[in-house]
Amino acid sequence: MTLMPTILDLCGGTGSWSKPYSDRGYYVEVIDVLNGDDIRTLKSRDMNVQGILAAPPCTDLAGSGARWWKDKGHQALLDSLAVADACLRAVWLYKPKWWALENPVGRLRTYYGDPTLIFDPYEYGDPYTKKTLLWGDFTIPERNIVEPTEGSKMHLLPPSPDRWKLRSATPQGFANAFADANP
Repeated sequence: MTLMPTILDLCGGTGSWSKPYSDRGYYVEVIDVLNGDDIRTLKSRDMNVQGILAAPPCTDLAGSGARWWKDKGHQALLDSLAVADACLRAVWLYKPKWWALENPVGRLRTYYGDPTLIFDPYEYGDPYTKKTLLWGDFTIPERNIVEPTEGSKMHLLPPSPDRWKLRSATPQGFANAFADANP
């Protein structure tokens, strides 16, 4: 059994949401297909899971891509929901002290109901907008509102191989505030 308090970062791609935890000495385990780990095949292990951060890919769930949903077909939705549901299975399996599942405005609200928190990065010190939804059982972080001087900068990013990383990275102001509120 891992006795050290563990933070599971599910579909954590960039690791930006869990970084404040690793910086504070927590053991963070990132489970992501980019590392060769598929959350859908997560098996039970004896672990001391303090918290779970889940950010399933939004490619086929975010409202910003709605114009392509029909062309992608029903299977893309089913695959995306399977990943999100697997994140919730991990919550059930490990029964952490707190957990949160993140996704932008889009389809998940239809399946999971109203989120626990809706925020924009500027509400936590990062000067841009990108409405984000969180479901879960966690303490809502204290806000640090700044002027959104960069506007909706995610929509202005030019096409590039790293565009997905830039768009999916958790704003550091929010990540730090979340870690402060949910040790």
